[in-house]
Amino acid sequence: MATILLRRRHQASQPGKTPAPVDRLRAPARSGRSMPQPLFTWLLIAPSLALFAVFNILPLLWLVGLSFFRYNLTFGTPPRFAGLKNYIDLMNDRFLWGRLGLTLLFVLLAVGIETVLGALLGYAFWKKRDLPGRRLALTLLFVPMVLAPVAVGTFFKIIYDPMYGVLPYYAARLFHIKALDLLGSGNLAFPAVLAVDVWMWTPFLIMMTVAALGAVPKALLESAEVDRLTTWQRMRYVVWPHAKFVLMLGVVLRTIDAFKTFDLVSAMTAGGPGNQTQLVSLTIFREAFNDFAIGKASALSLLVLFIAVSLASIYLFVLNYGVLREGK
Repeated sequence: MATILLRRRHQASQPGKTPAPVDRLRAPARSGRSMPQPLFTWLLIAPSLALFAVFNILPLLWLVGLSFFRYNLTFGTPPRFAGLKNYIDLMNDRFLWGRLGLTLLFVLLAVGIETVLGALLGYAFWKKRDLPGRRLALTLLFVPMVLAPVAVGTFFKIIYDPMYGVLPYYAARLFHIKALDLLGSGNLAFPAVLAVDVWMWTPFLIMMTVAALGAVPKALLESAEVDRLTTWQRMRYVVWPHAKFVLMLGVVLRTIDAFKTFDLVSAMTAGGPGNQTQLVSLTIFREAFNDFAIGKASALSLLVLFIAVSLASIYLFVLNYGVLREGK
């Protein structure tokens, strides 16, 4: 472009000559037609959309349809339309409400403890950026998060074993506690499973906290230091407005995932002793694959999905409400 302008100025300075039009100096246009941009974009994402429809949307629609039918695989009869009968039976099932309450308690305690520990440890790692071995420590902390829950449950089941487990052995030697059966006791089984879930998923909240704090602009932190703000003022007015979105996303994802806790509890206690650790996911499994009540299991799955989505919506509403208040 600069060459064209210089040439035009040179021609304009010479009398009797008119500058050459810019269009003549441009490269000739391509004769072929290019594909429209929207069509090209849809072609690129079409395989992903097809896989999403086949493995997510269609099974969900099939699940919704089965929830309105009486369908038991042991009867050998085709599904029979029952309307809202499955949902009415679930509402009148006191045992189910007990399992839902236990699941909500598990989600509340697990996500709450993991959020507090993850925020504290994540803040410590973010604050000590020059700490020797920081990257190695973060890498080792993330190991429990990537392990298979079935393997973790089996591993801790061996650790909790009252005969040859490591934890009962040292508890007996250090605190003189004999026959400590954590998974066989009605009062200790639930806290024992909860402790394993906290050990496994706290690194996820640590990772989200480190990522959230890393999104805070350094200029604002330096300004807060120059203005001599207290630690509480820095967290409230500088760090929190920039980090809350990532932190809330981590809490939402962890809440939804905690509702689906199945393999960890199944490997450790299988819902026992009695029903002390039978979460709603285990109830769905037994309804579908032990009693073969596919219609009732589908309705219960949709009920759990509705509860999880409702909690996530509440999280997002609170977050957006805070943003709107700050905007005013």
